Amino acid sequence: MSAIIIQADPKSNKILAELAKKLGGNVLAIDDRQYEDIVLGALMDNEKTGKVVSRKDVMKKLNGK
Repeated sequence: MSAIIIQADPKSNKILAELAKKLGGNVLAIDDRQYEDIVLGALMDNEKTGKVVSRKDVMKKLNGK
């Protein structure tokens, strides 16, 4: 199974959802928070190195030190 995510205005979303249903697809509406979670997860998957980093090192990077 595969999926696509399309961001559009509410009117376009409604038209696209109706078309997908007519074509036999399943439509799942998600809010902005859920969309951000999906994008963050994809970014994390793409950047995986397999290396372990200490919490201290992570916090240093986040704080810009």
